[in-house]
This record gives sequence, C-alpha cells and structure tokens, in this order.
Amino acid sequence: MTDRPRRARRVQLSTPGSSEKMIQKAAESKADHVFLDLEDAVAPSQKRAARAKIVQGLKSLDWRGKTRCVRINDLTTEYAFEDIIEIVEGAGEHLDTIMMTKVLTPADVLFADKLLHQLERKLKLKRRIGLEALIEEVEGMQNVDAIARSTPRLECLVFGMGDFSASMGVTNKNVGETDGYPGDIWHYARFRLVMACRAAGIDPVDGPYADFRNSQGYRTECGRSMTLGCVGKWAIHPSQIDIALEVYSPKPADVARARRLEKAYADAEAQGLGAINVDGVMVDVASIRILRNTVLNKADLYGM
Repeated sequence: MTDRPRRARRVQLSTPGSSEKMIQKAAESKADHVFLDLEDAVAPSQKRAARAKIVQGLKSLDWRGKTRCVRINDLTTEYAFEDIIEIVEGAGEHLDTIMMTKVLTPADVLFADKLLHQLERKLKLKRRIGLEALIEEVEGMQNVDAIARSTPRLECLVFGMGDFSASMGVTNKNVGETDGYPGDIWHYARFRLVMACRAAGIDPVDGPYADFRNSQGYRTECGRSMTLGCVGKWAIHPSQIDIALEVYSPKPADVARARRLEKAYADAEAQGLGAINVDGVMVDVASIRILRNTVLNKADLYGM
C-alpha cells in the first residue's frame, strides 16, 4: 500500500518496559527504532505496572528520529487486549507502532487492526498506528504470505528465531547462532519471510542475536540477513546498535556511485538511448532499478 509510512528500521532496540532507566537510555540511544517490551522482558507480576511506565516514557522523553513501538503479549494470554487499550489510550499520538508476538494467522493481525481502528475513532487520533508482527512459530511461517497481506496497517514482519527454534525443535547454543550446521540454518526461513514482505510491500526485519559480547557473530548475522533483503535487525544490547546501523546502511561511496549512474542513465534516456556504458559497466533500466531498490531508496530514507 502506498500510504504506509516509510520508517527506518536498521536497528530495533529491545527495551524492557518495566525499567524507567532503560527506557530513558533507549530514547537517548542512536537506534532508529525502539520497541518497549511488555512480553518476555517483563515478569507477569510487573506487566500491568509496566504499561504505565511505557506510557510515561513515551509522553515525557525526546524520541525524535526514532520509531516508537510497544511489543505486546501474545493473543493467547490474558494481557494482550489490555496492552493495546491502555497503551493507546495513554500514549495516543506519541506511539508509532505496536508489535504483535507469536502471530499465527491473518486473524491475529486483524484482531489488533479492528481494535486499533475503534481506539483511533474514539480518541480522534490523526495518525494511524501501525502494526509489526513477529513470525516465531512454525504455523506463522507456514502462513507468512497471507499474514503479510492481511491489512494495510501492517508495516513489517520480524523473524523471531528464538521461539522459532523451539517450535521447530532446532538445537542451538545461543539464539541467532548457527553453530554445528554446514551453512546458514536460518536461510530458508529468512528468505521466505523476505519474499512475503516484498510481495506485500512491507519491511522484513531480522530478529535477535543473544550473545551480545560476540560482536563479530552479530555482524555476520546482520550481513547474512541484509544480503537476503532484510532492512534491519534487533539489538538486545546497546553495543549492537552501531554494528546494525553500519551494516544496513549503504556505504557513502556506493551512494555516490549510484547517484552518478542514475544521472548518466537519465541523461542518456532523454537522448533516446536504452543502455549506456559508464566506466566500463553497462547501465540499463534493470541496473537502475537494482540501484534504486538496494542503495538509493535507503540513502533517501536515512538522509544520506
């Protein structure tokens, strides 16, 4: 859908909604997307209190330059519907998206879509609140194409390989690692999710890498998912932010080259030429489309 807002998601910083201190640090970080968590990072006894802390943080802190997101509990719990109601009624225009967990079918997304529609009408909000959905169960991955197309409110899918490992019975030492397998164990799942997202016109995002002390391992996984078309990856620790920003951003030299080629082709096209030679490289309409989708669109979004 053309009316979906374009948001930077090079790094999605996970932040416990129960900690005012960590919420403030997240607002001060360089992450371009922060999700305040009501699910795994918050103990059951603290979930209701965490909603109020999240609302206060969203309303009182400076979030300029960031996508403001709240991750709710999954729909099988007693918390999910009140997570949505209390966060939206409390934060309103200070909220950009809600992240759904353990999405299994399009019906899960449509439940939140309808509830948000009612809240937006009631509160007379001027902006639509977007949805993001975690694909972290086998059933969800089997239904990923239909989920991706479920509603214009949906802006991105996230591959949650932690719970997906449990769902598949996959053995790994740390979430996000691929030790013991001759290749990328997540290649098919990532590729399938990216294809579903691209066909639906939404963003594909890669999930967590648990060993935040292993910066090279995190960088490797960022590179793998970026090569397949993911626009960003989760950061579970601030030390991962700079790596994700670097990997998922086009290099300045590549941006300059792409702009030069795009201009050269536009000039040639105006003269009736369909393909040209630039610095020994053939440039045609397909070349420009690749450059636009892999370099220039990102550079425009990130202000490069």
